Amino acid sequence: MSFARRVTRHVRMAGMRLPTLRRARSLDPEAITGTARLDRRTKRLTGRLRPGDIAVIDHVDIDRVAADALVAAGVAVVLNAKPSISGRYPNLGPEVLIKNGVLLVDDLGEEVFERLHEGDLVTVEGDTVLLAGEPVASGVRQDSDTVAASMADAREGLSVQLEAFAANTMDYLKQERDLLLDGVGVPDVQTKIAGRHVLIVVRGYDYKDDLDVLRPYIHEYKPVLIGVDGGADALVENGYTPDMIIGDMDSVTDDVLRCGAEVVVHAYPDGRAPGLERVHQLDVAALTFPAAATSEDLAMLLADEKGATLIVAVGTHANLVEFLDKGRGGMASTFLTRLKVGGKLVDAKGVSRLYRQNISGSALLLLVLSAIAAMASAVAVSTVGKAYLTVVSEWWDNLVFQLGHLF
Repeated sequence: MSFARRVTRHVRMAGMRLPTLRRARSLDPEAITGTARLDRRTKRLTGRLRPGDIAVIDHVDIDRVAADALVAAGVAVVLNAKPSISGRYPNLGPEVLIKNGVLLVDDLGEEVFERLHEGDLVTVEGDTVLLAGEPVASGVRQDSDTVAASMADAREGLSVQLEAFAANTMDYLKQERDLLLDGVGVPDVQTKIAGRHVLIVVRGYDYKDDLDVLRPYIHEYKPVLIGVDGGADALVENGYTPDMIIGDMDSVTDDVLRCGAEVVVHAYPDGRAPGLERVHQLDVAALTFPAAATSEDLAMLLADEKGATLIVAVGTHANLVEFLDKGRGGMASTFLTRLKVGGKLVDAKGVSRLYRQNISGSALLLLVLSAIAAMASAVAVSTVGKAYLTVVSEWWDNLVFQLGHLF
């Protein structure tokens, strides 16, 4: 057992708090000590993180979705084996981490995964990673100034990424034109979609705020609820039961997969569906949807093909920076999918602005005064009302008489 693991074990047995241990072991008051959690896939790692952990990742150009998930998990430090900003385009993730007080040290190299293990007690001093007091890796410590400078450089090279994005879009159009134009390959689902609104939830940008704002809309229109992978968990967390789950099944939980929703597994164009095995192990029936598009695009294409009158998107990608921030050529499908379903597609933020009606103070006051006037008129013309007014009038006269005697 390593020294760090023995220390961790003794700390837990003695009931000591880690902040006390940090002050005792570190000479640098800004050094941070925590438990290391490692995974080369950031999305998979976030499910294991606890507040105060040190996340060790292998993520070139950290995107905003990954950064939001790391912040939500409460990590103290993010150690990245790769550059967090490569300069290809102005990715949004590092800025999110820095603004939320997460220490970011990147470009540590592959050796960080060789030297550190799950559960090790790790200290980060400056740009150096220490295990049992010995340095194991050094990288670049990011702050608001370095991130701003890197983002400025990345914006200068954005034209190259735009050209690559356009090329990927044309390649995807050639590969999936039958699906885009004629709906070839869309599976026959049992969920009734024709003539209804469809709400597609992706665990992406601002999905929590959007779902909260859309509560009145969901209550009134009762749309078909489609969760894209972890988006199904987001629906359940907000008190809803998804009607359908679409995705490669790598981030949705077992309990949500068993909730009774119809399951559609995203498969590769050649028919391979790695997520299908997991679904079958849970004894859940599922269909497959082979395509080169992203899972959120498949959800939109399916809803459109099955006759949805309106498609409301929560947490999906809505602009060019977000497309590039996803960091893969497959985002070309997102652009083309939105061209196809654009007449039906509305971003959740747009729906919230259209659906909520702002009542002015003057209008509300007028409504209250009208109600009071109506009640007064009803009382004045009724027999009971007249008797009540007589009693009130006598009470008032007596009160005035008593006050007159006092003064």
